[in-house]
Amino acid sequence: MIGTVTPIVTPKIEWLALAPEIALGAAGVLIVLAKALMRRRPGVFGLSIVIAFVGVMTSGAFIGKQWVDVRHGGPFTTIRGMVALDGFGVFLGMVVLIATVLALLLSIRYLQREGLDAPEYLALMLLSAAGMLAMTTAGDLVVVFVALEILSIPLYVLAGFDRRRLTSQEAGMKYFVLGAFSSAVFLYGIALVYGATGTTSLTGIARFLAGNTVVHEGVLYAGLALLLVGLGFKVAASPFHMWTPDVYQGAPTPVTAFMASATKAAGFAALLRVLGTAFGLYKADWHLAIFGLATLSLVVGSVAGLVQRDVKRLLAYSSIAHAGYVLMGLEAATARGFAAALLYLFVYAFMVIGAFAVVLLVGRRGDESHDLDDYRGLAGRAPMLAGALTFFLLAQAGMPFTGGFVVKLQVFAATIQAGQYAMTIVGVLASVVAAFYYLRVVVAMYMSEPDGAPTPVLRIDPATALVLVAAVAVTLFIGFLPGTFLHFARDATLIFRA
Repeated sequence: MIGTVTPIVTPKIEWLALAPEIALGAAGVLIVLAKALMRRRPGVFGLSIVIAFVGVMTSGAFIGKQWVDVRHGGPFTTIRGMVALDGFGVFLGMVVLIATVLALLLSIRYLQREGLDAPEYLALMLLSAAGMLAMTTAGDLVVVFVALEILSIPLYVLAGFDRRRLTSQEAGMKYFVLGAFSSAVFLYGIALVYGATGTTSLTGIARFLAGNTVVHEGVLYAGLALLLVGLGFKVAASPFHMWTPDVYQGAPTPVTAFMASATKAAGFAALLRVLGTAFGLYKADWHLAIFGLATLSLVVGSVAGLVQRDVKRLLAYSSIAHAGYVLMGLEAATARGFAAALLYLFVYAFMVIGAFAVVLLVGRRGDESHDLDDYRGLAGRAPMLAGALTFFLLAQAGMPFTGGFVVKLQVFAATIQAGQYAMTIVGVLASVVAAFYYLRVVVAMYMSEPDGAPTPVLRIDPATALVLVAAVAVTLFIGFLPGTFLHFARDATLIFRA
């Protein structure tokens, strides 16, 4: 009928699903406004810190409310399925927020020591964290890409934030160039998957593959391969790890800690959801690719770390190896494997941020004292710092009665249960090899004397001390009483259960 007006149907929006990201984004904007209004007044640093922590705490309160709602009412989607709120996304959102809080605490000391502009730094970190939260709940490939860019662009700037250091500028440029390339690859993957299935919704892709026969499977496989490349870059999995040692070494140490924990959790959130939800029926096809990524990451991260003298580069290769352990859980392709991967990301966030907290203090002003020689005799100069770093390194090696031992045991058990014995053997051998370069640092701290003039006494500021205490406490607690956290991780993986 002529003149009939078609009503516009708008998607229903559950604002609670977006509240954590909005809180972080709003805090970042408020920090920028405060800087613009207060200019160079002395109180702008303290006010920026307060706004940042209020934003993170508000976001955490919303995530806690989401966890309660999901536990009682079940998972749900909003904005036409583009945002999925479930235990999986909430669990990894908690990991991202915890890593953000710890990185902010480390940043207080760093910004004061280096004389850097705090408001811009804090705003960029909050905006990047907002993108990470969006990635944990993304239910559509387009949302994954948008979240990927929101988290990446601030990180490019943060990596090169200390403009007085050439290594920081180099880190920012390398991360930007390679990150832009990986984003383009990921976008091409989205286009090919859309061409093969006619949708970018993760659940829509799963329904299409379950109810239809794909005529041009080559397009679908090519799209899936490109998605793996793009996300493999973000989680620092080999062979897409080339940026990791240089960027970890050159970026400000709190930023490196933030990238090693929060960014890895967000990247794996997207990878687990894409493979587990959209391509769950194609396990036999992507299983071999994940096996290859996991094996390469374990071998490269363990073997290449043996020859490193810069401790930040050593921890970079350690991060690559730990990405391999998380991939082992994904390679198992079972609910237990996914739960092990989630718990691994949670524990690793505390272990790696704790280690970088010590690296931050040892690096002193200029953030350049990271050679193994700078750690000689650290046990005599700062016994508490040496003890803390020893604990975190041994926990990453899988020492019993630590969280590192528990999560490695869970990953190995998942692969054995799935019949992936070769993968388990590779993981065990990689742990043995990696333990050697962790022990190199321990030997330097306890069994060597510093060369040259004596170095000044290292003082621990309250914020960094809080990070160290929290990281040690959680890593020890999970090592002795892992049951509660295992329960949370298993509940979060209900969406992957057959």
